[in-house]
Amino acid sequence: MFYVLLRMFQQAGLSGLLPRKRGPKDAHKCTAAIVAFVAARREESPGRSTKELTEEIGSKFGVRLHPRTLERHLSRLEKKRRGKTSGLRR
Repeated sequence: MFYVLLRMFQQAGLSGLLPRKRGPKDAHKCTAAIVAFVAARREESPGRSTKELTEEIGSKFGVRLHPRTLERHLSRLEKKRRGKTSGLRR
């Protein structure tokens, strides 16, 4: 354990000894290309369900996404977009 802590200290200093969140930090399957594809599809037909979109993503990109994953990602994008425009309305 000593050598593990020593290595962590040497790599990142004192902050390297603090607990940190493990695992992936972002959505690694939902790339910028996939998001652009989904945005284009939603403009063409806004009523399209996320299940249909994930099936299209699977056939076009070879990536399996759960519909809820896509919903969460799209809601984050909407929040960012609303946050940028809400400051301009004042």
